[in-house]
This record gives sequence, C-alpha cells and structure tokens, in this order.
Amino acid sequence: MNKVVLSVELHDDKIKKKAMKVVSNLSGVESVSVDMKEQKLTLIGDIDPVVAVGKLRKLCHTDIVSVGPAKEENKGKNNKEEKKKPAVAENQNHQNLDDMVKAYEAYHHMHNQMRQPAYYYISVEENPNACVIC
Repeated sequence: MNKVVLSVELHDDKIKKKAMKVVSNLSGVESVSVDMKEQKLTLIGDIDPVVAVGKLRKLCHTDIVSVGPAKEENKGKNNKEEKKKPAVAENQNHQNLDDMVKAYEAYHHMHNQMRQPAYYYISVEENPNACVIC
C-alpha cells in the first residue's frame, strides 16, 4: 500500500470531476481524496505514481509531492513490539548500504575514449601539379 500525494492545478469542479474519474479508474486505487484549498490529490493503494501523473497531465499540470507507505491504525501492544523490530531491520539495512557503497567504490567503469581524427590538408603551393584558376 502506497500513499501518493500529487500537486494538481484544479481550477473548477469540472476538471476536479474529470481528474477523480481518471484516477479512480486506475488499477490498485483504494482511496482518492482532493483538497481544493491546497490543490493536492491524495491516492492510497497499490499504484504506480508515474502512471497516475501521466494520466492527470492530460487534464492539468501535475507534480508528485510525496510517495510513501500508507499509515495504518495503531494496535496497542503490537505497536510496542513493532518499535523494537525496526531498530534491528534498520541496522541490517545500514550494513547492506555499507556493503553496496564498498562494492560501488571498487567498481571502476572504464570509458573507451576515442582519439580525435588528425585532419590532413594539402597546400596548393606544395603541389606544383595542382590546377589553380586565377
């Protein structure tokens, strides 16, 4: 589940209805909300934000503000246990990131540089057989 916040330029209710219709027809959309005051459209579901922006740009100017996981309801005791688990997962992600950085530093991409062509020209004075029209 992703929460996608888009900045859209909705001038009137007609464009708002069209935008809602276009976005609601996308596969994976579970919830759509529009804030006309801040001109923001919020989508919740398993959607590709690039596809949503591509469809909306046919109607109005659209930009992606943020993409992130959708917030779920807090479940009391499970919430305390979940706080402990991300610390371990975060440490492991940090180690994986360190490994990737080391691998990237070891990788040296070689560029095949092409030599510049040597230009060859003939001077008319050096070639006595050359035809010169005066």
